[in-house]
Amino acid sequence: MSNDNLQSKSGPVSGLVSANEIRVQFSRAMSAMYREEVPAYGELMDLVEDINATRLADDVALSEQLEHSNGLARLSEERHGAIRVGTAEELFTLRRLFAVMGMEPVSYYDLAVAGIPVHSTAFRPIAEDDLSHNPFRVFTSLLRLELIADADLRDAAQKVLDARDIFTPALRNLIERAETQNGLDAEDAARFVTEALETFRWHSKAIVDQELYQRLHDEHRLIADIVSFHGPHINHLTPRTLDIDAVQAAMPARGINPKEVVEGPPRRDCPILLRQTSFKALEEKVLFKAASGSATGVNWAEGSHTARFGEIEQRGLALTPKGRALYDQLLEQTRARVRSGEGDYETLLVESFKAFPDSYAELRAQGLGYFRYSLNERGEELARSVGISGTLEGLLEVGLLRFDPIVYEDFLPVSAAGIFQSNLGANLGETGADVVYANPSQSSFEAALGAKVQDEFTLYAALEQASLQACLARLAEKSGDKGSGENKAVAA
Repeated sequence: MSNDNLQSKSGPVSGLVSANEIRVQFSRAMSAMYREEVPAYGELMDLVEDINATRLADDVALSEQLEHSNGLARLSEERHGAIRVGTAEELFTLRRLFAVMGMEPVSYYDLAVAGIPVHSTAFRPIAEDDLSHNPFRVFTSLLRLELIADADLRDAAQKVLDARDIFTPALRNLIERAETQNGLDAEDAARFVTEALETFRWHSKAIVDQELYQRLHDEHRLIADIVSFHGPHINHLTPRTLDIDAVQAAMPARGINPKEVVEGPPRRDCPILLRQTSFKALEEKVLFKAASGSATGVNWAEGSHTARFGEIEQRGLALTPKGRALYDQLLEQTRARVRSGEGDYETLLVESFKAFPDSYAELRAQGLGYFRYSLNERGEELARSVGISGTLEGLLEVGLLRFDPIVYEDFLPVSAAGIFQSNLGANLGETGADVVYANPSQSSFEAALGAKVQDEFTLYAALEQASLQACLARLAEKSGDKGSGENKAVAA
């Protein structure tokens, strides 16, 4: 990927609102809607805000690092959502919807290995400027009906999905308009957000009767959630915390019932990838179609459904393929030891991850993570006075560069599956499931999507390389100016 690909694609055409701004409006509207629908989420947001403020006050180094990398500005905007759709057409249109907001599909996730008959991607901004402006992401899963062995149930679910339209006519028109004119004006952008919210809104009336709902639920409760309602209601929103263990410990005092353990790597001095926790899914009253309707309309029967919850995440360093391989190895090692009865999961996880370096200097030196390079104060002084050339290691050795962790913007298949399972009532720490589905198919997912998913490692490597090239160019500026002074070379 060239450096040109790292430039923001969300700049506005004259008279049109930028994709970044539409994403900001949508993210805030979604958060307000979810606070209203799930009051516990509002309490969770307040708790995260309090803990983040405390952590920043107590950790000067962390505060300075976030300020240097523009992380403080985006912290209050940082959140992701998750939805699940039932058909290829729904996924295809969602891709077009998210594109209006500058969000592209990144990575392919296999949740079938956890006994969940879906496969997924994450829609998010990818350019440096766009991520800094607003990093909102939506983890999006597509149901794989072909994995359901019961042909009658599979056909019944397909008929229900084929009969629904999760997008309003106005939203479809606005998506087409945005594609035609490369954006939306202010009035259309506001209407787009309003209409898009209807796709993600909760509907308490099911579009199936209770008998079919129960059959879908017995196959897998996630299938029942995807098929039984008018649309793919947002099933959780996730703010970013700087101390997930503090949030986990504080939730009960706020009247929030947390899941038992935090998913992902253990607590570390230098956080890596992603850690997640949540409050358990709510049991909500819903109305199912009665077996027979009246002459004046549909009769309804009261029932319940469990789907929506609140999640919290702590993001760390994006790992290289080498780093990810070590992470996966240590995670599997931990699970193998749990299965053999050596101890509890959390204790063994901490022991296993002692083999993973826990300083940014070591992580960088061993090529385990991606870093953003910038000139330090001395580097800036020399850049203003003389031309400097040299290698990365040489410039670091003489103290002209600093490096900061590149934040992991994506998701972990195992963590994603763990969050799904734990909030749907599965026992935590288990790696199996009642139903084991077939292997996933990235090619069929991309065919439904109508596009290739982008490779996260390629994106992080490009961000790192772009930051280094910017430093080298800045240091070399004076070497091209006549009479500006001597050009100095720095050896490796």
